[in-house]
Amino acid sequence: MTGTGVRVLVVGATGEIGGIAARQLAGHGAATALAGRNRRRLEETAGELGGRPWQTFDAYDLDGCARLAGWAGTALGGLDALVVAVGVAGFGPAADVSDASCEHLFTVNALAPMAVVRGALPVLGAGGAVVVVTGEIVDRPALGMADYAAAKGALAVWLGVVGREARRRRIGVTDVRMPHLDTGFAGRAAVGTAPALPPGADPAEAVGRLVVTPALGASAGGGDAPDRDSTGP
Repeated sequence: MTGTGVRVLVVGATGEIGGIAARQLAGHGAATALAGRNRRRLEETAGELGGRPWQTFDAYDLDGCARLAGWAGTALGGLDALVVAVGVAGFGPAADVSDASCEHLFTVNALAPMAVVRGALPVLGAGGAVVVVTGEIVDRPALGMADYAAAKGALAVWLGVVGREARRRRIGVTDVRMPHLDTGFAGRAAVGTAPALPPGADPAEAVGRLVVTPALGASAGGGDAPDRDSTGP
């Protein structure tokens, strides 16, 4: 596995999964641009990785989300891969979740990632890779997670169709049904309280295998894309 010459935009680089992905990609020699919500953490991460280009974004600014890939392509001299690790958890019976909370879950978990990917597709060339983290909740929605699961499920369905469309341009789209990880993500829910959860998987191993590997599979500077499952790992 080599990332030499591969130019990657990591969206959600101030989160646990995005931060791990950015560090591992840089460690493999990929040229990375970072986007995140937390300016301080973003600047710190960019500095730790040797002065990578970075930009903040707001999930509610969908036009701004769509412009991230164009910015990264300019900053990196082109774009070969996109990693999107944006999301927020939400818990509670559907009857107890307010419409405002539901809107927030759908905006952050579905509409914002969709806008980022939509903006990236015209920027990526043949051989490009799109890697988006959804979660195992798509396959195993649980009680007390209806709105959260529906938002992630909407993104997963959208990615499945986009993946088939993108094959015509030899762009691989990977929907990462990430297992539960020990990152504290559930404890930072936007609404409700997480139920008792079993110990999670090792974040570094899971991110390396499910996120970084397909991103590094992009063809630097274009070319034929490797065969990739566009519906999930």
